[in-house]
Amino acid sequence: MKRNLLSIIILALLVVNIVLTAIMMISVSSASRKTAQLVSDISAVIGLEIDGLPTSERDTAVSMADTAVYNISTELTIPLKTGEDGTAHYAVGNVSLSMDTTNEGYASYGDAENMASKEGLIKDIIFSVMGNYTLDEVRASTDTVRAEILSRIQELFGSDFIYAISFSFLYS
Repeated sequence: MKRNLLSIIILALLVVNIVLTAIMMISVSSASRKTAQLVSDISAVIGLEIDGLPTSERDTAVSMADTAVYNISTELTIPLKTGEDGTAHYAVGNVSLSMDTTNEGYASYGDAENMASKEGLIKDIIFSVMGNYTLDEVRASTDTVRAEILSRIQELFGSDFIYAISFSFLYS
């Protein structure tokens, strides 16, 4: 009699286990479907943005033989925007501009004397752009900061003979 009672208890526990497993699978599968839908929506949005980006006017990369580099003469100490921690942070380092010597703008502005006379304006752009970012934002999106500085410098000169900006900063 005890064996039959024990078998009935085991059978009841098995049935309860199957029912709870079915409930859990239903709830997990609906959450899984929602997650899959979210991922596909995000992928679609990213795909649209990637396809919608403008293509660069410069089809070929500038060769090293056609590249001139202008180094900003002094080490820059740039105050960054105060972040959530409330402390002042600084970027300390050097900036270099890569210029295409075959570009028409280089003939007008690219010589060292002309670049040195415009260095104050270039520094102002670097200070104003980097000053709009917090330490965490600069570290997370260095390419965005570079692109913004580059576009502002190209606007300043009205030419794209400066095609890249390089910087090495230490952050404190």
